[in-house]
Parts: sequence; structure tokens; C-alpha cells
Amino acid sequence: MRSYAIGDIHGHLSLLQEIHGRIAADRARTGDDEAPVVHIGDLVDRGPDSRGVVEYLRQGIEQGENWVVLKGNHDRMFAGFLRDPAHQDPGLRGDLSWLHPRLGGGPTLESYGVAHAADRPVAIVHREAVALVPAEHVAFIEALPAVYRRDEALFVHAGIRPGVPLAEQIEDDLVWIREPFLSDPRDHGMLVVHGHTAIDAVTHYGNRLNLDSGAAYGGPLSAVVIEGRSVWQLGPEGRRPIA
Repeated sequence: MRSYAIGDIHGHLSLLQEIHGRIAADRARTGDDEAPVVHIGDLVDRGPDSRGVVEYLRQGIEQGENWVVLKGNHDRMFAGFLRDPAHQDPGLRGDLSWLHPRLGGGPTLESYGVAHAADRPVAIVHREAVALVPAEHVAFIEALPAVYRRDEALFVHAGIRPGVPLAEQIEDDLVWIREPFLSDPRDHGMLVVHGHTAIDAVTHYGNRLNLDSGAAYGGPLSAVVIEGRSVWQLGPEGRRPIA
């Protein structure tokens, strides 16, 4: 059973469109128009066109594309800010806010027309954001699922709490966790496909597969095709096996 998956996008619409082109080319080679494309979360923040990314994915799904879009911690913080300017995500350090330059909320709001979002009073920025972010985008982001399972793969933004049954996993972990997930060598009963923790290149660790190749920091956006637990990265020339 084949699935495609794409790592953390972080507002890079042009990279996303390029990656979808690679997936289309692989579909043409295999004759498979049915396999879903799973987007691993973090649609927004840091990059130049978060609005464009959200609209591209929203429209694609509305038009019948077999796409799955998962919720990342940055997507959750965006939605939380729109609901309440004082919102503090429980996974975020208390001395930071979504509009802090390290988080990249400012560029997201700027893509919607809210200028200098990180440099003005939060109440004013929030009022403008509520007026300028389309209701369809808010509804789309708030409705994103945190997990998707298919065949031998479990797709999630950040990871899982090791040793906890899937039905008992909480969203805070699914969108935020690093340790003890990253260092746990145990088989989780399925291949956990995730992003969230930026690394230099897509890496298969045996029990998990990290797709976050650092698009948020100037790195590439990566996509893979998964068949069972076998994985190939999709490059300009086609498939390359991931060990």
C-alpha cells in the first residue's frame, strides 16, 4: 500500500508546488492515482507565504485531491492566537510567544496583510488579524487532525509518547514531543513518520522516519513515497532509496 508524505512546509508555497510536481511524476511512472499525499504539519510560520500554502492545500482538498493535512505545533499556535491574543500554547516556553521572532508568527500575519506584526501592540495586531485572515482558513486550520494511520505507517507531526497506546496519546505530545521519543529505539508497532525536529536530510531510524529537512531555515522541502516500511525520497530525477 503506497503513501506519499511531505515534511514541514513553513510558508514555502513555491517549494510545496515543486514537491507536488515530483509526486505527480512518480504517480505517472507507477500509474497510481489513488495513494494519499500526507502533509506532516507546520504549514505556517517563518516562510514568506503561509497564506498561499493554506489556500493551496484548502483548495486542493475542496477540489477532491487525495491529500491529508496534519496539524503541527505552529498551526496550533496560529489558531490559538486568532482565538485569543493572550493564548499561550502549553507546549511553548513561558518566556516566548507566537509572535516572538524565533517562532515566526510575524511573517505569517504579514502574508495576510498585517504589517509589522511583531513590532506593534498585540491587541491591535490581533484585531487586524481577525479581520484579514479568511474564515475559511481559520476553519481549515482548526479542523486539522493530529494523526493519520495507513498500512504500516503512522503519520504525525512531532512524534508519539513511547509505550502509550495510540488511543491514549494526547495532542500536546503529537504536535510538540521531542524526548523521549527521538532517542527511543523501540519498535512502535508501526513506522512513525514525522517532522518537527529539523535535520540536514530525511533520515530513517528503523522505528521512525524524520521528514523535516529544514525548509524553515533555508533547507529543502522533502517528500517520500512509502510502501510498507520501505521508503524512497523523491528528487528531481525520481526515487532514491532511504536506508
